Amino acid sequence: MLRLVFWLTCALVLLASSVASAAIVEHSFHVKNLTVRRLCTEQVVTAVNGSLPGPTLRVQEGDTLKVHVFNKSPYNITIHWHGVFQLLSAWADGPNMVTQCPIPPGGKYTYQFKLLKQEGTLWWHAHVSWLRATVHGALIIRPRSGHPYPFPKPDKEVPILFGEWWNANVVDVENQALASGSAPNTSDAFTINGLPGDLYPCSQNRTFKLKVQRGKTYLLRIINAALNNELFFKIADHNMTVVAVDAGYTVPYVTGVVVIGPGQTVDALLAADQEVGSYYMAAHAYASAAGTLFDNTTTRGVVVYEGAPSSATPIMPLMPAFNDTPTANKFFTNITGLAGGPHWVPVPRQIDEHMFVTVGLGISICPTCSNGTRISASMNNFSFVSPTTLSLLQAFFFNVSGIYTPDFPDTPPIKFDYTNASINTLNPSLLITPKSTSVKVLKYNSTVEMVLQNTAILGVENHPMHLHGFNFHVLAQGFGNYDPVKDPKKFNLVNPQARNTIGVPVGGWAVIRFIANNPGVWFMHCHLDVHLPWGLATAFVVENGPTADSTLPPPPADLPQC
Repeated sequence: MLRLVFWLTCALVLLASSVASAAIVEHSFHVKNLTVRRLCTEQVVTAVNGSLPGPTLRVQEGDTLKVHVFNKSPYNITIHWHGVFQLLSAWADGPNMVTQCPIPPGGKYTYQFKLLKQEGTLWWHAHVSWLRATVHGALIIRPRSGHPYPFPKPDKEVPILFGEWWNANVVDVENQALASGSAPNTSDAFTINGLPGDLYPCSQNRTFKLKVQRGKTYLLRIINAALNNELFFKIADHNMTVVAVDAGYTVPYVTGVVVIGPGQTVDALLAADQEVGSYYMAAHAYASAAGTLFDNTTTRGVVVYEGAPSSATPIMPLMPAFNDTPTANKFFTNITGLAGGPHWVPVPRQIDEHMFVTVGLGISICPTCSNGTRISASMNNFSFVSPTTLSLLQAFFFNVSGIYTPDFPDTPPIKFDYTNASINTLNPSLLITPKSTSVKVLKYNSTVEMVLQNTAILGVENHPMHLHGFNFHVLAQGFGNYDPVKDPKKFNLVNPQARNTIGVPVGGWAVIRFIANNPGVWFMHCHLDVHLPWGLATAFVVENGPTADSTLPPPPADLPQC
């Protein structure tokens, strides 16, 4: 009897501890115009709470986050919580016309969701037009009280957000490109925590500084919030130890360079173990597409040791070449998941849905464009068009027909030599990408394996593909055409990295696998914002499960209407 009482007491203490560690964290976002000065000029941008980047949100795993968004800007707005699972809270995911209609100017909406079964660095950003260039911020999920990190506790945590800056209104930049049918103007600068750094004009005093003490360790929570560029990141004379990607713990990986695509996050430990002095941190583009224009500038900040003389010239790291694909591939393929660590999910072995999906660029007919066509993008030759009268999620929940078609194919309509540019560019059946709002319907709890195959129809480059609502295991990646006989032998089924955004290698492929255990509509798209309006996207409609805790609840009363 005493033993029973003892165990009941222990159980109640654990339950109380779990409940006590979960809180409601509440914030208000005021989205409005902000005048900032960068690169010698003043520019009006859209920002949250008057800051660039926007506020950093800090929560613990298990907390409920409640964010009241007041749109005081002249544009429609939504906020996406990039990487959050949104378990039974798809209405809060945020992609425009996928899970909601936008919040109009003067409108408001409250996003509310629980942060469950994930820890680490995520982020939030606008999911309408190119507004995320300036509407973004960090979302940091720490372990519950009493639960340590699976690595030595750092002395300090530092968000590092990479951004991209135009000396223009980014909405105008996008609209001009769509009207002309051509690629948009490249950015004028990259930024670290909103600051371009001293290599740019009028920016000597707009350089991010990280002050450190010798002997201490710093957790860098690195986020690539740039719109259209993957980035190389280095710190002079220092290595970094990667301990997480996309809020999933990894086997510690020591590296001198971090490679990070738009939408991705990397948690890396920086040991201040060098001589007292000043050291530049620097980032510039990884430009995998040959012959295309890109922003070839470099942003940099300074790591300043306590006691370093102010007159000392910081040391500059030797950066990789812009097209250094071997360095990028080495980084991406050396990351492995921390099997057995917090929130680790083993790789599912039984596969219900096999998909082979091509991703790449083409053209579509455009009567109003100067040459009658515009650049387009597609998955399995379907170029996605968002609905205009009702969101996909509303159509799914209320069973409204005519908003989308459930016919996204499991394989491309034509099999071809996917990465042979000399042949593909001459084939009009491959080059023209028809427009549609086509989705893939999945049974609840089904396991999906998807081969993402890059194509060389109209150029070839690394495509960072982001899946909303889920993490996926990255089983393997490589170059050339995927070989269904040989390449499965390369699968890592033991400790693959888990991500929400994968850079499909330039002229190559990646294989991912996930369990569709969350009912709703989940967007999958390229996180190069130049490609999203071109149509490089689709959506998964995950049907409800058999029980109440596997069924999508009704929408909140304040959900914006179209």
